Amino acid sequence: MSVTPIRLLGDPVLRTPAAPVVDFDAELRQLVADLTDTMAAAGGAGLAAPQLGVGLRVFTWYVDGELGHLVNPVVATVGEEMQVGPEGCLSIPGYGYDCRRSLHVVATGLDAHGEPVRVEGSHLLARAVQHEVDHLDGVLFVDRLDPAARAAALAEIAEADWAGAAAWTPRVEVSPH
Repeated sequence: MSVTPIRLLGDPVLRTPAAPVVDFDAELRQLVADLTDTMAAAGGAGLAAPQLGVGLRVFTWYVDGELGHLVNPVVATVGEEMQVGPEGCLSIPGYGYDCRRSLHVVATGLDAHGEPVRVEGSHLLARAVQHEVDHLDGVLFVDRLDPAARAAALAEIAEADWAGAAAWTPRVEVSPH
């Protein structure tokens, strides 16, 4: 098992857009294994490479008994239906807030061997895919909250035992999802 420490809010790697994967080698497969093992050990629904300090466009998910990973993902919404529901993040441990996301998505990309992958999901899987792709773009789910909820969340998070390890500046993002 290769469980790796998860980077926390304030770490600059979480705000840096990840680079596309170009080498589909043993090192990439080890990264996918590390992501999977760490996600499972932490009890998460997803984990992106930047959360382990690796600036590559890779994430894993485990939702409704389905385990998978996606390399160089591209996500598209299906329809205009939205969902609002609780969302948390392994990089913001112990906190969760209602976040607005698309209800249905389709994501395409590659597996760790460079083979094409297509993932279609609704509800929790759609939320997890959008959340992890955001990580790859340097966006955190608290950035997606409305201004009042974001301010309240950031004030609450600032009181966490682990908060303040690094400077973090919130930014507002308009979701393409």
